[in-house]
Amino acid sequence: MTLVRERPAIIAAWPLREDARAAAQARQLIRGALTALGLQADLVDDAVLMVSELVGNAVLYGDAPFELVVRSEQDELLVEVLDSGTINPVMRVAGPEEEHGRGLAIVREVSKARCGCRHGVPFPTREDAYGKSVWFAIPMRCQVPVPRLSGDPL
Repeated sequence: MTLVRERPAIIAAWPLREDARAAAQARQLIRGALTALGLQADLVDDAVLMVSELVGNAVLYGDAPFELVVRSEQDELLVEVLDSGTINPVMRVAGPEEEHGRGLAIVREVSKARCGCRHGVPFPTREDAYGKSVWFAIPMRCQVPVPRLSGDPL
């Protein structure tokens, strides 16, 4: 027998700005969405921090366009930042005087290593566009209704 994991349902997807203001936009979007879903304030704050780091990295090291996606999967939410770049993000150790280089370590720590990168991911808001997804998962301590999207099989 082969177990097939269903595709996580998209709860929300937003195209992001293609400049440094994308991180602020993404923080506002994720805070609003997760608060509306009823997640606890500490989980929302953690997600806002991690989204900010991932969007900042996408703008600095990835390629436009950028998207923010929230998916529901069993007992967790997957939050993805998509860009059209092909280079995997690399975690590095930043020196105490360095301004950059801590983002992925922060995401790894705050998400308790429930994070990663995958390629060939379709952009939900752009037809025929594919890219790289850098993602993290957050546990749901509440019931999140999963909307049925038009076109999803029953």
